[in-house]
Amino acid sequence: MTDSFIQLKCSCNNYPWGKKGHESLAAKYCAQTPGTDFRIEDNVEYAEMWMGTYPTTPSFVLSSGEKLQDVLNANKEKLIGRKVLSKYGSDLPFLPKILSIAKALPLQLHPNKDIASELHKKDSDKFADANHKPEIAVALSDFELFVGFKPLEEIHSLFEFGFLQRFLPSGEKGSKFDDETLQFICGALLRARGDVVREVVQEFQTQPKEKLGQHAYLLDLFPRIQDQYTVEDNGILVALFCMNYMKLKAGEAVYVPQDSIHAYLSGDIIECMARSDNVLNTGFCPQADRDSLDVFLKALTFEPHNANKAILPSKDSDKGSGKTVVYAPPAEEFNVLATALTDGEEETIKEIHGPSIMVVTKGSGSMNTPSHNLNLKEGYVFFVGQGVESRLKADPKGELVVYRAYCE
Repeated sequence: MTDSFIQLKCSCNNYPWGKKGHESLAAKYCAQTPGTDFRIEDNVEYAEMWMGTYPTTPSFVLSSGEKLQDVLNANKEKLIGRKVLSKYGSDLPFLPKILSIAKALPLQLHPNKDIASELHKKDSDKFADANHKPEIAVALSDFELFVGFKPLEEIHSLFEFGFLQRFLPSGEKGSKFDDETLQFICGALLRARGDVVREVVQEFQTQPKEKLGQHAYLLDLFPRIQDQYTVEDNGILVALFCMNYMKLKAGEAVYVPQDSIHAYLSGDIIECMARSDNVLNTGFCPQADRDSLDVFLKALTFEPHNANKAILPSKDSDKGSGKTVVYAPPAEEFNVLATALTDGEEETIKEIHGPSIMVVTKGSGSMNTPSHNLNLKEGYVFFVGQGVESRLKADPKGELVVYRAYCE
């Protein structure tokens, strides 16, 4: 009989924005799997550890080498449960990842189901599924990001500078300034020639801090971003003039809806999303890697429209017994539990009526189940079948932090 607790072997992607070698938490977690053949090379960027069944980077059962998806297909009701099966089938409806970020990811959004379906039909190699991709990002360390748009009044005040007024709709200087205006501005910024981008960046950097007021912090960000890419990258103008710049501490989280513009900047996070790999890129990447600007602008929405609306607060969870919180976004496909224990503390996690994937992000301890006593160490990843209770315990004089993505 197939066990309900399955330790997984996961893979790590290599993108230029990832942290190098042992600086990458994603790589360190991959290397922690017992008996793994994964070896960290210090001159290689390691960006993402994927945990789940998405076919491009699937997880494998550590003990047998089987794909997790094959095991789920053969044990659907036992491991997934009838409710989730009836809605999503035997494919996990969510995809958790660990990201280790050294520089800005491409300026991007994840298209809604209608646009994703159209893109999938036209180019299934590039857009491998027809699903949407709302996501959350929970900080595991200090985390910087751009997400959504500043309040309109803040953006409007920036575009009162003479060198930015060229990007306003004709005849609207000083008149109405709404989301329609903002969409026009985004298009104009993203279509600007490289020499124009350079000119605007240089003009902004000559402004005295006193004149910039609440926007003076941008003077420190411009050099960082242009050094990571180029001073002619359109993403610089959109991210810094229009978007919320945020700093999160470990345990803080944001929710990024479908069609919402974002670019993560630095740090280590656990990310969870609906089962999709669709993305539209439009900045912080070479021109050849950018997607259709017309499609991007068609999909683009204006939520969140200030930094506070992007925050996803954690709440006490009734799945635990006092030491577990839940990040519950307005998405049907997943929630994420976080359990933090110290000095031999214990926590019982009640039955979850659907599949889940858990990862140990800090410390060590144990997990007791009806049939096993499993060792837990930083980086260990497990699939947990539906309907089984477990008890987590931190090592004496130690700590244990576990995240668990689930659907029910």
